[in-house]
Amino acid sequence: MELAFIGQIIGLYKLVLIARIVLSWIPHNPHNPAITILYKITEPVLEPVRRVIPSIGGIDISPIIVFIALSFIKGIFS
Repeated sequence: MELAFIGQIIGLYKLVLIARIVLSWIPHNPHNPAITILYKITEPVLEPVRRVIPSIGGIDISPIIVFIALSFIKGIFS
């Protein structure tokens, strides 16, 4: 029961991460309250990954790394 809940939380966080990735491709107002919340939710996970793995050719791959890691972790709990 608890493991399924953890898998659902990870799945929800992956959706939030996808929203963050899509926002990086389009112009947006960073002061919009919804976008501010999105950044507050995702930045604590993305920032440590950025410190370890720098951008490649100006492209931030930290969301990709986090997404893969979350998929792996979700697989363990599912």
